[in-house]
Amino acid sequence: MRELEEALAAIREAEDLEALKTLKARYLGKKGLLTEAMKALAHLPLEERKKRGQELNALKEALERALEERAKALEEAALREALERERLDISLPGVRLFPGGLHPITLMERELVGIFQALGYEAVEGPEVESELFNFDALNIPEHHPARDMWDTFWLEGAYRVPGPLGEEAEGRLLLRTHTSPMQVRYMVAHTPPFRIVVPGRVFRFEQTDATHEAVFHQLEGLVVGEGITMAHLKGAILELAQALFGPEARVRFQPVYFPFVEPGAQFAIWWPEGEKWLELGGAGMVHPKVFQAVDAYRERLGLPPAYQGVTGFAFGLGVERLAMLRFGIPDIRYFFGGRLKFLEQFRGVL
Repeated sequence: MRELEEALAAIREAEDLEALKTLKARYLGKKGLLTEAMKALAHLPLEERKKRGQELNALKEALERALEERAKALEEAALREALERERLDISLPGVRLFPGGLHPITLMERELVGIFQALGYEAVEGPEVESELFNFDALNIPEHHPARDMWDTFWLEGAYRVPGPLGEEAEGRLLLRTHTSPMQVRYMVAHTPPFRIVVPGRVFRFEQTDATHEAVFHQLEGLVVGEGITMAHLKGAILELAQALFGPEARVRFQPVYFPFVEPGAQFAIWWPEGEKWLELGGAGMVHPKVFQAVDAYRERLGLPPAYQGVTGFAFGLGVERLAMLRFGIPDIRYFFGGRLKFLEQFRGVL
């Protein structure tokens, strides 16, 4: 049959599945040639209708079979082409994947927090945008107090409220916190003693940068409050830190210093046996009674009972960068924030 030969030739020459789909619609679709021929059978005499019907059914079966075979052949060809295109030579050497690494500040911070968690401390965090109330006023540093000159502050314009410890709005000018000490007040307002906490975090001070100073750096704050807490407990905590960092030969020493929120206050240093020298690491002292009074006054404003009468506590703070520079042999604090890959790649895989 000439119709069958023409149709089969067209199917065999179809270049892709889309062309094959068009041919199927042309011959077998609802308005296809074979479908129209089937409809025309109704107008033929009975004998001729039977003969023509058999021919059309045979033609339909042949077309369906040809379409199926050509579709299978095209699919196999497409698969072979994709396999050839995406072929992988497994005899070639593999591409080395470099593991990621934590930032050296993160490594040092985790080590410090881990030391104190082993001593029963809880690690907490606080906001970097802080209220003047928590950053200064409640820490016995009222407005116009000369001690505020110790903190070169980034003041913020606009809003004058931040969430307080219990979700209330704390009034006061806003700033980027100059130390992690505001969390002392925030935690004490929301909790009752006894407790032991450490507060890791980033702080901000408006000062010139050099090899040992940055405008953005990290601190670790510690606070312990309860009955009968003394300077001996403070020295014991710092000694545990020193020996965890530098071994059993490490020692600590305290020198008197002034901080508005502790009394007495001290600057503490750790003896570094390997370097055979004292390292000035941070400040510490007994929590000033006026800080406890400010906390209870704030609790009273919130309808909470006083909780800090008859208790004592100590606090300390130290710089994370100083220890990280020592631990990793880094000569310039600015390396931490330069974003240089050559510097950061040194810490791949360090845990």
